Amino acid sequence: MVGTAEGAPVSTSWLVTGGAGQLGTELRAALAARTGDEVLAPPRAGLDLSSEDSVRTAVRGWLAGARRAGRRPVLVNAGAWTAVDDAEADEAAAAVVNGAAPGWLADELAGHGRLLHVSTDYVFAGTAGRPYREDDPTGPRTAYGRTKLAGERAVAAAGGDALVVRTAWVYAGHGRNFVRTMLRLAAGEGEVRVVDDQTGSPTWARDLAAGLVAAGSSPTRGVLHAVNAGATTWCGLARRVFELAGADPSRVVPSTTAEVQRPAPRPAWSVLDGAAWAAAGLPGLPPWDDALRRCLAGEVQPRA
Repeated sequence: MVGTAEGAPVSTSWLVTGGAGQLGTELRAALAARTGDEVLAPPRAGLDLSSEDSVRTAVRGWLAGARRAGRRPVLVNAGAWTAVDDAEADEAAAAVVNGAAPGWLADELAGHGRLLHVSTDYVFAGTAGRPYREDDPTGPRTAYGRTKLAGERAVAAAGGDALVVRTAWVYAGHGRNFVRTMLRLAAGEGEVRVVDDQTGSPTWARDLAAGLVAAGSSPTRGVLHAVNAGATTWCGLARRVFELAGADPSRVVPSTTAEVQRPAPRPAWSVLDGAAWAAAGLPGLPPWDDALRRCLAGEVQPRA
């Protein structure tokens, strides 16, 4: 912890973009438990990632307030254009939010505070046969992946105290996500067809949020991967949700990616290697099955 001249710990002023999203909601909950810290998560009207003026004005105002209060500034960029298929039709708009905005944030933070920028497995081609490491060649095959990679590069170009955190297959007990959809379907009847040729690391937003909070105090810069350990397919994840919900997992029938026509191709391989995250002294995210159990043991409601 950074200290004052008298040795007393300095509290942190956190700014969270995308605070109403799955990850942002979990970040706000995790940060609210930190005594003495300040947490700001402005709505889009207060910090619009599609507007350079809005971003720079909001960040400058927050930094000024943090300085006056003697707090250490840490910004977590959990906001993004995440509509993968829509990005194919409007890559230019997605590029502003995912590519340019992280650069604006990093530029304002450089020399003034720490930036944690959340990125994605989509920056890779999705054709590997082992978990992707941070230094593996990128090769996005979608507009979403290309714009997120542009954001990573913009953060790196700005320099400063910044860490890019790639993750994958994020879900939560709230919001729109695969796990809640499967819970709703588990409560019904009949077969559910789910692709079984896409493999990834399902990651509970609550575990990821805890990791990001820890990373806020870390000196590590560059790029790290943070996912719940292990891997499964979408079909495997769906069957496990059914099983934990008390439904018959055999109702989940495997299908192929080719059977599902989507504007944006989905990566066949989205498994990320978290070894460097642990080596940096950050708390490892537990196995995905354990995380799913804990998520479903809470008050999780199926998606309507």
